[in-house]
Amino acid sequence: MKKKIVGLGEVLWDVFPDRSCLGGAPTNFAYITSVMGDAGIVASRVGEDSFGAEALLRMNELGLDSSAVQKDAAHRTGTVNVELDAAGQARFEIAHPVAWDFLEWTPAWQLLARQSDAVCFGSLAQRSEQSRVTIQRFLSVTRPEAIKIFDVNLRQSFYSLDVLAESMNLADIVKLNEEELPKIMNLLGVPHKEERSAASYLLRAYDLKLVCITRGGRGSLLVQADRVHEHPGFRVQVADTVGSGDAFTAALVHEYLAGSALDRMSEVANQVGAWVTSELGAMPVPKHGSLAGSLAEIQFQ
Repeated sequence: MKKKIVGLGEVLWDVFPDRSCLGGAPTNFAYITSVMGDAGIVASRVGEDSFGAEALLRMNELGLDSSAVQKDAAHRTGTVNVELDAAGQARFEIAHPVAWDFLEWTPAWQLLARQSDAVCFGSLAQRSEQSRVTIQRFLSVTRPEAIKIFDVNLRQSFYSLDVLAESMNLADIVKLNEEELPKIMNLLGVPHKEERSAASYLLRAYDLKLVCITRGGRGSLLVQADRVHEHPGFRVQVADTVGSGDAFTAALVHEYLAGSALDRMSEVANQVGAWVTSELGAMPVPKHGSLAGSLAEIQFQ
């Protein structure tokens, strides 16, 4: 049976100089989750404006469950101005405040939380007190066996030590990138010497099941209490990197819920992340209707 997996937090439009793309880490995550064959659900909030209507329409076109997306008459739909450098790396300017800063706790969300097999949440959507309280309440009522994934997303000044520590305490899995790790260790007041020891510290300090550190095109490091796996990554022609980390997380969670070994989780997550990197936008449509087919057509090195 399909696993019910929730991307909890922001839905927004990534506004590039030449186009606008539906995005937001939880939304990207939920979409790739659905592509992987699970039931990906977006739990977020949009404004009652043209961007909000277009977001819901686009989700429907992508076959993405938007039934848990709230509508807000008082606040606009989220947007992010994105600039890409010559290497395809993105810089972001995030609008504030917007609809997803006002997530509401509702009976429908309580039911969804209790039905979920996994919930992925980040730090960005917790920049406002109302959304932070709602997200943490959502996580608190999930079933004991549900997996909670904290996908760190340090953007601009929209994070704090309290939010990061509370989120790691609530999580089973923490995923972050190689640039975010030293920042977090510095905030915690813990010397950062190298990635493996830092990941092991987080694993012990927050009683986690898995810590994942992504290294861009150089792969990833997965750390559990009794095993470690490093993956060198795949070299592809970069279209843009927006959403590649979210795709990695979705594939990782899919394999984790399937009971895969650490090396299998790592291989699939890196493949799917590389595929998104090789395509424009964070929600590419698999060629010929098959993710496997799309991966097979990429010249991995």
